[in-house]
Amino acid sequence: MKTLQPQFLRSAMDAAHFPAPGAPEIAFLGRSNVGKSSLINALLGSKQARVSSTPGRTRAINFFALAEAPQRPPQMLFADLPGYGYAKISKSISAEWPKFIEPYLRERATLALCVCLVDATIAPRESDAQLFAFLEHARRSFVIVGTKADRLSGNGRAKALAALRGVFGQHELLLCSAKTGAGLKELWQRIRDGAAQFAG
Repeated sequence: MKTLQPQFLRSAMDAAHFPAPGAPEIAFLGRSNVGKSSLINALLGSKQARVSSTPGRTRAINFFALAEAPQRPPQMLFADLPGYGYAKISKSISAEWPKFIEPYLRERATLALCVCLVDATIAPRESDAQLFAFLEHARRSFVIVGTKADRLSGNGRAKALAALRGVFGQHELLLCSAKTGAGLKELWQRIRDGAAQFAG
């Protein structure tokens, strides 16, 4: 497959503003400040997703179209979802989730894969486990991605993987770094496989 060119499509804070269903969609989820926007930008090779030092800035679902050329139909869409679990904004985010985020995750027909980000440098949080349980109940395909892997030594990587597996069991798990590019090739392959299975 050719390199896909990203283009910002729209922001949506209710289901009426979601793009018309078409190409398979890849949703990115994670706690606030997990490095979600940085990872999306690293995957896209651009700065489409806004990176902020203030956790919780993403309050809408931001959609990006990926196509072989600007005027071609998109091969897939990336959906950047609001973060969760940051104390200062958790109440407002929690109030917004049932309005349009949970329906998107539960009902969106074109959602092919959820990429669930966790910070590999800290212990897993209960809110992460709750999200994965929700996705399992909704029968969604998802992969767990440990971010900020560049901050881990060789021994630290093994410990991080062991800690994540201790909490999340045998779920599919990758370690990635937006800074060094480690693991991005494997994640891209998983994304393409998920999109291809949906399209097929």
